[in-house]
Amino acid sequence: MTSQDLYRIRDFVPDFDAIAAEFSARSRAFSVNADVLADLRYGARPREVLDVILPERPKAGAPLHVFVHGGYWRSGEKENYRFVAAPVLAAGGVAALVEYDFMPGERLDVLVDQVRRAVLWLQEHARDFGADPARLTVSGHSAGAHLASFLAATGSGEKEVPKLPVLKGLFLLSGIYDLSGIPGSFLRDEAKMTPSEASAWSPLTASQHACPLRVIAFGAEETTPFLEPAAEFQSRLNTQGEAGQFLPLPGLNHMTVVLDLANPLGLAGARIADMVALR
Repeated sequence: MTSQDLYRIRDFVPDFDAIAAEFSARSRAFSVNADVLADLRYGARPREVLDVILPERPKAGAPLHVFVHGGYWRSGEKENYRFVAAPVLAAGGVAALVEYDFMPGERLDVLVDQVRRAVLWLQEHARDFGADPARLTVSGHSAGAHLASFLAATGSGEKEVPKLPVLKGLFLLSGIYDLSGIPGSFLRDEAKMTPSEASAWSPLTASQHACPLRVIAFGAEETTPFLEPAAEFQSRLNTQGEAGQFLPLPGLNHMTVVLDLANPLGLAGARIADMVALR
């Protein structure tokens, strides 16, 4: 088995499909009683939409937390991840989930730009939802963590610093920080990422910008591509003067970490609630 095979998560999570179905079921159940403002438009493309979920008793100046879902840049729907808003609402925050286009129909730079524009839109419109634009935090899982990382970074292929939101914190869960193995992995036909894209958009080679808090979280039972690059990413953050907090999640894999993230009493969920409460 090559190291590239280690990207095929379902081979290492026996109940992969059952857990994915649980994401969807829990999100549907969560949506029944939640105050969801669905499919708000941040751009002109069909998938340039986002959901905002309001707390039961919103207070003016509430914190705003944004989640970016994963799916290896070629799948995933925000509606199936609404349940991750639970720790945010428990902390009195407003939650948002962003949508973006997929590869190979669009290239990776388009996806990065979409996530940036979505979060900028949310910061600009935060007061419309009773949120404080100065209390903005973001989390992402897997490819979503990769995309979220560029909310506070400039890719090595970008010629100038892009317009970026001002963040209080980033929670990067099971992120993909070294893309060099993706073009030759099982995703070669599904995402069709080119070596030049992988080089231009690897967080390990990006210039990191100031962010008060970065949490680099991962399941202790994940495969090597999600473990070793996370440690290297933290090391590079430190060398650039941007400390990252390392958060291993014992006993969890690439899928069960999302269940922990959605649990206000989980290790990841509790850290999200703490981050949301930052002033």
